[in-house]
Amino acid sequence: MKSRKGFTLVELMIVVLILGALAAIAVPRIVGGAAAARARGCETNIDLISSQIELYHANEGAWPDTLTDVTGNTDYFPDGAPVCPVTGAVYSATLVNNRVNTAGHSH
Repeated sequence: MKSRKGFTLVELMIVVLILGALAAIAVPRIVGGAAAARARGCETNIDLISSQIELYHANEGAWPDTLTDVTGNTDYFPDGAPVCPVTGAVYSATLVNNRVNTAGHSH
């Protein structure tokens, strides 16, 4: 009797089913992880803007009147004003208690 080399159709189907099950588990986790990372990036941007507002106050001796006084200044943001990594929008141009107004901006 000759020995045949290779896989049977049943073996190939089992492998495809296993790979499909693994993909069904992994893909949502990868996509969800990316969305969570963007939301954390947004929080980091807001914290950075707040710390730059503090630096502005230390340098100027007064709080900025508008957010663009800080974000438009290349001494504080040499690469330009940060934008939200989730929506791509510029952060609100108003300040509340000398911090970025995050009203209507949540993730």
